[in-house]
Amino acid sequence: MLDHLAQDWTTPAIAFTVSVIGSFLGLSFAIRARRATGPVRWQWLVLAAISLGGMAVWSMHFIAMMSFSPPGVAVRYDAVLTVVSGVVAIVVIAVALTVATVGRTTPWLLLGGLVAGAGIVAMHYTGMYAMNVHGDIHHDPLYVALACAIALVAATTALWFASRLRGHVAVAGASVVMAVAVSTMHYTGMMGVHITQPQFSRFGSPDGATAADLVLPLIVGLFVFLLICSLFLLLGAEEERPDYGRRPVHADPGRPGGGSDTLPDGYAPRHSTGPQAVPGGAEDVWTRRR
Repeated sequence: MLDHLAQDWTTPAIAFTVSVIGSFLGLSFAIRARRATGPVRWQWLVLAAISLGGMAVWSMHFIAMMSFSPPGVAVRYDAVLTVVSGVVAIVVIAVALTVATVGRTTPWLLLGGLVAGAGIVAMHYTGMYAMNVHGDIHHDPLYVALACAIALVAATTALWFASRLRGHVAVAGASVVMAVAVSTMHYTGMMGVHITQPQFSRFGSPDGATAADLVLPLIVGLFVFLLICSLFLLLGAEEERPDYGRRPVHADPGRPGGGSDTLPDGYAPRHSTGPQAVPGGAEDVWTRRR
């Protein structure tokens, strides 16, 4: 069995940070999807699925795998299977978010959590299958079962957050919890990995790409995706900003041009002849609607 605790903690820290950012974006988009209707809802759901599945889960997994270096064993990755594992995560999370957002009941939430949990496990072990080494990779059934259980709980928790939370502070806290759950699932599964009978006599390295070959496209992709997400979040904030324009509430034909009193939304006029009366004899006092 491999000693995963002896590795450098820089890469896991980066993977955890990426997972937090992806979780924050995904939950923010899911909240907007919950409030929206029509085609706009599907726009937010797609962005939420890419953020949660592609960034919070898959990117965290791949970055963490960069520090997986068994002593004396060269590791290479099948690029196609690595990409497929990411697509699996995004598609399954999209289905789960749709189920939980459209259904909005506990049974649908649990069903979505089951689907998402299964997708996270499928992503993880598809990514593991994409590894090529001169030897045989084995997985301890106990750690596999623990990883599956953690993935199920993490996925259900994420959907609960997406369907219940409000406010940036709550989303930020939930993002950290999500990242902890995803990281725990990953490293629990990796603790059960061991390689037997490495054939050191073979010449050369296994087929496939190194982690360094794949990390540059990943970094560029994440950077571009973050820019796109930031733009959508800013546009979404503008769309959700209340209209504080002034609206007419009391017409006065005697005023020049037939003017009218106006006041911001959320306020209503109230007649008063007491101390609150406006100087000059005006009887309309702006008070916040209770």
